[in-house]
Amino acid sequence: MELLELLKFAFLGLLQGFTEPIPISSSGHLVIAQELFGLDIKGLSFEILMNFASLLAVLLVYRKDLIRLTANGVQYIVSREESSKSDFMFIVYLVIATIPAAVLGLTFEDFIGDQLKGLKIVGATLIITGIALWLIRNLRGSKGESELNLRDAIIVGLAQAVALIPGISRSGATIVAAMGIGMKQETALRFSFLLFIPVSVGTMVFGISDLHFGDLLIPYIVAFLLSLMASYFSLKWFMNIMARGNLIYFAIYCFIAGALILII
Repeated sequence: MELLELLKFAFLGLLQGFTEPIPISSSGHLVIAQELFGLDIKGLSFEILMNFASLLAVLLVYRKDLIRLTANGVQYIVSREESSKSDFMFIVYLVIATIPAAVLGLTFEDFIGDQLKGLKIVGATLIITGIALWLIRNLRGSKGESELNLRDAIIVGLAQAVALIPGISRSGATIVAAMGIGMKQETALRFSFLLFIPVSVGTMVFGISDLHFGDLLIPYIVAFLLSLMASYFSLKWFMNIMARGNLIYFAIYCFIAGALILII
């Protein structure tokens, strides 16, 4: 393994980790980077491993929420205590919102992987992501976790399913949908990233048999560690951005990046 090749994988790990939490599409940026570097990464091993790194970062950032939801969810099942019901229902809605992406992902996995990874597709879908972010840039919802319902879960779940297309940001699509139906920014952010967990776990479970590293074990490990660190700090940074309501900057970035890809 040459040093240059190792550096390319290190950069891909950083890129994926940094772009995964923010609404500019990590999958789209990986397609662009692989084209620029002339890398043809076979199979899904790299994507699965980078996905797992981002999953660990989300678990670290939201560990307190996960502990609270689990404890209250179990408490409600056991005792039907009313004070725990909203957390239990939040878990139920996360499960429901996972279904569309799971079904469509399994059904159209080959089509998405073979037909929707071109640069023109990524350029166009980045612009679509930018338009969606622009439309909700000034929204300030009022709906908290205890006010969510089945309709909300289905809408956000369908948005996540659309994000299976490279260039459509998963976090962007789910946050746009959540804020579009009136969720508070904090609630939209939490629902979006906790929703990432079951989808990511499913990707790992169904893709683990495809994990083959060969002579790329070292660059994959380097990329994994860098992706983990980048995902963690990027998510913390994005949480601050959301608190200040500055999504417009991501919309502008998506417009510029998408247009440059289509032109160049």
